[in-house]
Amino acid sequence: MRTKRIEAIQNYIYEHNTVSLDQLCEKFGVSKNTIRRDVEELTGTGRFKKTYGGVMVQPKRTLVSFSQRNIENLRLKKRIARRASRLVADGDVIFLDSGTTTVYMVECLKDVRNVTVLTNNLQAIVEAIPCENLNVISLSGTLNRETLSFTGTSALQILSRYNVNKAFMASAGISVPSGVTHSSPAEFDIKQHVMSTCPNSILLVDHTKFDTASLMTYAPLQAIGTLVTDAKPPQSIVNCFGENGHTIIVAEE
Repeated sequence: MRTKRIEAIQNYIYEHNTVSLDQLCEKFGVSKNTIRRDVEELTGTGRFKKTYGGVMVQPKRTLVSFSQRNIENLRLKKRIARRASRLVADGDVIFLDSGTTTVYMVECLKDVRNVTVLTNNLQAIVEAIPCENLNVISLSGTLNRETLSFTGTSALQILSRYNVNKAFMASAGISVPSGVTHSSPAEFDIKQHVMSTCPNSILLVDHTKFDTASLMTYAPLQAIGTLVTDAKPPQSIVNCFGENGHTIIVAEE
């Protein structure tokens, strides 16, 4: 019963963005001590923030530099990348999105053969140099030093020439209402193009990205074929994937 109440409280906060503890007590017919415990659990997920006498949805994520993102949840990123790399088969033509989780896939692809990797991720290109089994095609364009990625119309032109059969995507936040979101407008066209043309899109995100939204939506959640993460997502996301016959993979230690 408590689990259902907490889920209902979560949805209520999302609907109103900011609510007081008194509102929650009245809405759900429980004591303030009970509401405080429920709110404590919800804020522990990182998706909500306490306010004076209440709680609010965490503000939308903004663009964070590659180096800063790279040290956040490093252990989880590597676990997710290892699991995602098992979806790559001999002969695949894959797209590796810019991001600090997708880059860790490269070191896990040493046992596949004749794989072509298209990417605008500078760090992934560097990591792939010793991997002779990987045929690396770099997208051209302007280097964004914050994200260590190449962007621009020339990158899109190169990308459009190839038939990518699996795309490994990154996101700053995912939710049912906002979809798959990102913080960099410069990368929007590349991400959107890949999602609209690739038959098999795989999203790599850790649990801190659940039920959050960033600056721009580059795809609806339903467009993701497989979600690879480190923990079971909120029920709203699970339901969305189930309704569309898509897959959620929780990477184990």
